[in-house]
Amino acid sequence: MKATSSEVRAATRSGIKSHLTVIAALLSMVGPFTIDAYLPSFPDIEVEFGISRSVLSQSLGGYLAAVAISTLFWGPLSDRVGRRVVILSSMSLYILASVGCALATNANDFLLLRILQGLAASGGLIAGRAMIRDAYDAQTAHKAMSQVMMLFAVAPAIAPVLGGWLHDLFGWRSVFWFLSGFGILLIGLVSCCIKETLADEHQQSFHPISVIQAYTRTIKNKQFLALVFSLSFTFAGLFIYIAGAPTVIYDFLGLGSDSFGLQFVPMVGGLMVGSFISSRLAHRWPTPRTVTAGFVVTGLAVLLNIILVNFFEANVLSVVSPLVFYAMGLAMVMPALTILALDCYPHHRGTAAAMQGFLQMLITAAVASIAVPLLHMQLLHFVLGQIMFLSLALTLWVRIRQRIVSHTDICR
Repeated sequence: MKATSSEVRAATRSGIKSHLTVIAALLSMVGPFTIDAYLPSFPDIEVEFGISRSVLSQSLGGYLAAVAISTLFWGPLSDRVGRRVVILSSMSLYILASVGCALATNANDFLLLRILQGLAASGGLIAGRAMIRDAYDAQTAHKAMSQVMMLFAVAPAIAPVLGGWLHDLFGWRSVFWFLSGFGILLIGLVSCCIKETLADEHQQSFHPISVIQAYTRTIKNKQFLALVFSLSFTFAGLFIYIAGAPTVIYDFLGLGSDSFGLQFVPMVGGLMVGSFISSRLAHRWPTPRTVTAGFVVTGLAVLLNIILVNFFEANVLSVVSPLVFYAMGLAMVMPALTILALDCYPHHRGTAAAMQGFLQMLITAAVASIAVPLLHMQLLHFVLGQIMFLSLALTLWVRIRQRIVSHTDICR
């Protein structure tokens, strides 16, 4: 007998609710771990492979571009065969790619295997995000997504610190052995603890024409795109400092490989505080009010950033403190905008999550490959880049907010 969506949600509430939130958070950690854990190893990798910083940065940009492209495959596939199958298959491929990176003997092989990592890593992220919305109503999904964000926020804090420890103790290749082990852990958890959340009546065709038509609808939907781009540009304002962490730590602050925690731990503390606030407000405030409050916090953080960079000498406090407040505002914005975007396509959540992930990863790839190399000469340039991205995000949100105030369906 086929499972209905109400039966799926009932099963989720009775048995796997807490497991689902935790495992969805762990799946979302794959990206930060894969991006951040090897950052302290940049100098050694450059020496071993005989390449420059700009060339090695392409391993980050290539990874992010691969994540963006592959989401377009994993999303519709998860709408067809289910979320669980996508997670298990994509994580198996991720493990193989991580092992390959650990064994790479030259720069070309390393760069190609990083791309393969990106092709695989997006499957769990997309499927996990869709599972949350499958299993909960809108307000509860907002709260659950905030909890996922709060747990996910741990990853950017511990990834570079853990990567630095592994690098110092065992060399840079141990970082990728760790990533392989993390993938194995996730496969075990999903196999043992998670049931399928996609109801049979919500399965969609995976025929290329059907997939193209579904993506065409999302591309033509200006409000959906405005929600996604607003979220993506807000995140880009912080990602400049994440992708540019080697430059910030080594060049601007003059610190060593064991100092990445000085940037990432406080920054992630801000993410966790913002996620906690968003979770608490989920059933108290309308979602648009939470988003607006988050943008107010990010705006104040950018104002503080521009003041500090112009009137104070660069040090850990002056560089990191604005990032803490920006991260707090970002964490208030992200869960709400994610749910608003997914709700534009309630029967194609995998596809909607895929397009959302594709556009966000495309922008972050551009930040890593284009923006950071262009802005790396001065700290002021990083701040100006953050201002630019937040201005774009805020402009889009004001447009969406006007439709909400006028009682217009924001998804049309």
